[in-house]
Amino acid sequence: MIIREAIMGDEDGIARVHVDSWRTTYKGIVSNDYLRTLSYEQRAENWRRGIGKSALYVAEENGQIVGFATGGKERTGNYDADAELYAIYLLQSVQGQGVGKQLVRKLAEEMKRLNFSSLLVWVLDQNPSKKFYESLGGKRIDETMIDIAGEQFKEVAYHWDDLKLLMNAGTIK
Repeated sequence: MIIREAIMGDEDGIARVHVDSWRTTYKGIVSNDYLRTLSYEQRAENWRRGIGKSALYVAEENGQIVGFATGGKERTGNYDADAELYAIYLLQSVQGQGVGKQLVRKLAEEMKRLNFSSLLVWVLDQNPSKKFYESLGGKRIDETMIDIAGEQFKEVAYHWDDLKLLMNAGTIK
């Protein structure tokens, strides 16, 4: 498994992971009609515009992108966190193999290099992957309601007050 910074040309692979992981992770949570409308082309265009605007790392296996993580400055200014993990998605076939931890470690290292010290992530409360953040020591600090396709969902915030905790994440199996 190779973890590397995303480059132009990765947008199609990132989009595939983004859409496919939404369809597997949120099946039975978010409406199937909405999940069917997710478009590889639209996501690829979004990522084409986004590469280079925030820290973005991909996990690559046998030349294929199988996961990604992106983050940067915490967006609201309402929390005692200066950095935010904006998104992390993995294909279902590589979940539970330590790939997410490697991506988080790489992102945490970059946030530390950019002089950030703490991190926040928002995750749907019904997302079974929230246990991943708990396993990394994330402390649940807040919740809010968000709208996805006209439905309301509870989103919870996990917080790490020291990025060093996450910088060891990729070495833990």
